[in-house]
Amino acid sequence: MMIYQILGILIGFCAIIITVLRFRDGKMSIGMLVLWNLIWLLLILISIYPTSTSIFATITGIGRGLDVILILGLITSFYLNFKLYNRIETVEEEITDLVREIAIQNEDSNLKNSNIDSEESLKTHTHKKKE
Repeated sequence: MMIYQILGILIGFCAIIITVLRFRDGKMSIGMLVLWNLIWLLLILISIYPTSTSIFATITGIGRGLDVILILGLITSFYLNFKLYNRIETVEEEITDLVREIAIQNEDSNLKNSNIDSEESLKTHTHKKKE
């Protein structure tokens, strides 16, 4: 077994453990858990059976096994970037809505406080006139 195969297997198993732990902590959805575990299992399988990439290359009509890995990696990267971009857009919208809501609440709170202060000052001023 070559050193890259051993490294691939170790990285794959460590990544699976980390992925499962993140899922247990609620930091990852079930869909992402499945996706990442498939990626890591694929890494382990390719590390154990490196000639399997040549079989995929023949099936897909791509020249070499390494080309299949690079193309799949590129497609996966584009997918994950797209997913991340959409998540960032959603978070930005949620932050904007939250900031807007907090600003409205603060404004309402400031108005109530100024009304209370005005009423107290009016009572104090009126009480002093009667004396």
